[in-house]
Amino acid sequence: MGLTEEWSKAKFTAVISDLHLTEAEPVNPRFPLWKKYKTREFFFDNIFGDFLNEIEKRANGEKVELILNGDIFDFDSVLKVPEQPAFRISNLERKRGLFARPERAQFKIQVITDHHAEFFWHLRSFLRRGHRIVFVVGNHDVELHFPEVQAHLLDVLDPDERARGRIRFCEWFYISNGDTLIEHGNQYDPYCVCEDPVQPFARGYNYKTLRLPFGNMACRYILNGLGFFNPHVESNYIMTVSEYVKFFLKYMARAQPLIILTWLGGALVTLLMSVKDRLSVAIRDPLRIEDRIEEIAARSNATPRMVRELRELAAEPATGDIFAMARELWLDRALIVFFAFFLILEAFVLINTVFQVSFYWMFIPLFGMLPFFLFYSQSIQSLVSGYKEPDERVLSTAGQITKTNRIVYGHTHIMRHELIGSVEHLNSGCWSPAFLDVECTKPIGQKTFVWIEPEEEHRRAHLYQFTDGAIQEIKALPRSGG
Repeated sequence: MGLTEEWSKAKFTAVISDLHLTEAEPVNPRFPLWKKYKTREFFFDNIFGDFLNEIEKRANGEKVELILNGDIFDFDSVLKVPEQPAFRISNLERKRGLFARPERAQFKIQVITDHHAEFFWHLRSFLRRGHRIVFVVGNHDVELHFPEVQAHLLDVLDPDERARGRIRFCEWFYISNGDTLIEHGNQYDPYCVCEDPVQPFARGYNYKTLRLPFGNMACRYILNGLGFFNPHVESNYIMTVSEYVKFFLKYMARAQPLIILTWLGGALVTLLMSVKDRLSVAIRDPLRIEDRIEEIAARSNATPRMVRELRELAAEPATGDIFAMARELWLDRALIVFFAFFLILEAFVLINTVFQVSFYWMFIPLFGMLPFFLFYSQSIQSLVSGYKEPDERVLSTAGQITKTNRIVYGHTHIMRHELIGSVEHLNSGCWSPAFLDVECTKPIGQKTFVWIEPEEEHRRAHLYQFTDGAIQEIKALPRSGG
């Protein structure tokens, strides 16, 4: 292996995704449950080292291809800002994290690598033992597109000239051994799609930026301010009205009594920033487009035609529909409440010009409208939570484009292994600190991975979980015909 290594061939491939490495959250002495999932208590850096050792053993001395399949880093959750910045930091950035610009993204990845030094020590050792590493860009680490971020990771991994040839950064997909297409999967999710991974940058006033997906904006400007919601499990933050009320009374009444204002401000900023990003001018160089296509194809073991055709499969970004974004942010419901209160207040002001009526009587019609409001709220289904996996059409078409019959995704945090039509579909699950409860006592789907190994004339894929220092196969998964 080295600069002349044949990347299109691989015997043993391990695919992991959704590690969501981010900064360590200091323990809050007053409210210990505040972002508890982000504290060092749930770092798995040492476990990751044991995992690398185990997959090396399974390869029986052969070299391993490790695919870090998106959302390995969580830039959206990094709130630290430089103490002596070389750039101006806005008040919004100080409260919700730095914008997606080169120098800011470089600072964020430095924070992540500093806080996870042990993780990168193990990854560096793995690389030096002759294995290769592929970074596939996801939605929460879309800032991996910046060359400055890639350069920092190369410096941290500190490869020599030969080892540097065993590291690749892929824009959104990678084809392993000609038999397996590996994507993070966010390109088929309208709320998390990177609008143009071939030319992802946009131009601001004297700065370069990235167009962030709507989901990233929501994480930055809403969830970063709601420390009792775990962003790695949708059921933690997508609830019914009654569930929100119970959750507030149990956990947030003392810590965030004005939580509704935090949510409303975050939702409005999310909507405005999403529209602003959508309207930003993309940086496009028509003289470089074919070079970019060829570069992406070479890094992904694909052909330029495959790159163009896979790009056409991507979902239409939700940022193009301002009303859909408003519904997901509950701003439509906030608008209904505001207008109802305004109209009833105006009516009472008019009545008071003739009759003296107590102000408190206006709450009677407000409460009378409550059943209709609840009915409306319950009738709207969140499309964010409704997205699970690409459908059969996408799977079949992607397989035909890349001439593969096996596709591995991440993104949903839901481990899968099934046959859909003629395509074997796997999802590697997640390693992120995903818990069903605020106390972080009920982990779900953690430390799962896909392992592909030779068997007779072809390679076979397995879904495993790494637990208690050992690899255990996950069996009895549903396999359905198309």
